[in-house]
This record gives sequence, C-alpha cells and structure tokens, in this order.
Amino acid sequence: MSSTVLGLVRASHPEPSAAVTAVSGLLAWGAGHTPTGVAAVTATVLASQLAVGWTNDALDAGRDAAVGRTDKPVAAGAVSRRTVAVGAVLAALATPLLALTTNPTAALWVSIALVSALLYDWPLKSSPVSVLPYAVSFGALPAFVVLALPGAPAPPAWLVAAGACLGAGAHFANVLPDLADDARTGVRGLPHRLGSAGSRVAAAGLLLAATVVLVVGPPGPPSWLGLSAVAAAAVVPPLGWYGGRRAASGAGGRPVTAFRAVMVVALIDVVLLVASGRVI
Repeated sequence: MSSTVLGLVRASHPEPSAAVTAVSGLLAWGAGHTPTGVAAVTATVLASQLAVGWTNDALDAGRDAAVGRTDKPVAAGAVSRRTVAVGAVLAALATPLLALTTNPTAALWVSIALVSALLYDWPLKSSPVSVLPYAVSFGALPAFVVLALPGAPAPPAWLVAAGACLGAGAHFANVLPDLADDARTGVRGLPHRLGSAGSRVAAAGLLLAATVVLVVGPPGPPSWLGLSAVAAAAVVPPLGWYGGRRAASGAGGRPVTAFRAVMVVALIDVVLLVASGRVI
C-alpha cells in the first residue's frame, strides 16, 4: 500500500467510518434488503463517511498541526491537504449517485445526512448548536436504509428518533478526547461549553435514551432482550469514561475508549432490532 493511500485511509477516521458503515449494512440486512440492496446501502454510507472524514481533516489541518497531532496524516505531512480535499469532493459526489441505485427518495435522505454532517465540519463545529448536525445525520441514516427498500413504507418515527439520540450522544463522546486541544485552537461547540463532566452526562443520557426508544417504540410490550439492551446501554458508557480517563493518564495517548463505547451501544441497538424483527 502506497504512503498516499495509507494516509488517505488514516485521514478518513477509519474506526468510526468502518463502524457506522458496518452497522448500516447490518440494519439493511435486518430490514429485509437483498444482498444487492445491502451492498448499495453499505457503499453509499461508506462514501458519505469518507467524504465527512476527509473534509474534517482537510479543514482541521492547521489546527491539528498547531497542537502537534502527529496521529493526523495531513498535519503530519503523510498526505497532502489537496489530496484529501479532492478525495472528499469525489466521495461526496459519489454518495447520492450510489444511493440513486435504490430510489430517489432514499437518495434525498442520505443527501440530507451528508449535507448536515458537512455543515458540522464547517461552520457549526464551533457553535452552540454543534450537536444538531449529528442528530440530523444519524436520524436520517436509518430513514435512508428503510426507504432504500423497494416499496417501503415511511420509516417509523421511533426509529428516526432513536438514530437522532444515538448521533447526539456520539457527538458528546467523540469530542471528549479533544476538549483540551480544541480549547487551545478556539473551538467552542456545545460539549466545550458544557465541559467534560457535562458532556459525559449528556452522552450517557442520550445513548440510554436511544436504546429506550428502540425498546418501547415498536408495538407490543418490551422483551427481555430489549430490557437487557437498556441495562447494557446504561452500563457501557460509564465504563468507557473510566477507560478513557485511564488511557489519558497513561503513556500520553489520546483516550478513545469513550467513543468506542458509543459504537458498542450502537451495535447493541442494531442487534436488538434485527433479533426482534422490528426494524420497520
């Protein structure tokens, strides 16, 4: 693998990009997509994740260099800012084109998710409403997955609401490792205004709310599987905060455990939906 390709992979935020793409593919399978449909959904979501990740690193290159972020390939000089920016444009253009292989309505929803996420990268990242793009994008994502089905009904409101809560919680958890660096470079989103403790409470509450909505939203009484998922969603984030603090106090590494806790909760939520057969 060439150094440029490796740099592009690292600049794409590979861990969250892979997690969101995999969860979307699993949700598509649970919703009843054919293998071709699952592939279309997965490719579309991957393109959107690449567009957002590359845009973020291209825009933040100066700030990342100022705080010595050697883990960021653009700031470290492993790949040029122009290369990452061109990749972001191509991935953004590919997203609706890939979605159109399903139907125009689904393509519209994933385009809304993409535009919202790009608005976070600029200019909403440093604003009091920085959480809004996460809520909109993650709420639109399951709507896209459902609407990509041939003849699918409108996505249930509880599914969109759960996605929005999960996305909002992810925002607060994702920013936690960067609070100090962001303060040095003037970023003042909602988590920065709430502080570390407030952001942890917001993240934990929103992640729990997402799981509760998935359990009580569909018709019928909650199952034991659903109640177990609620219990897990209540326990996993605090464990992530603890793991993140330990990582921060160790060998100088950045604490990423908190955001991984979000991915665990997201996986629990999707497995709950698929196992219960109540995606739509």
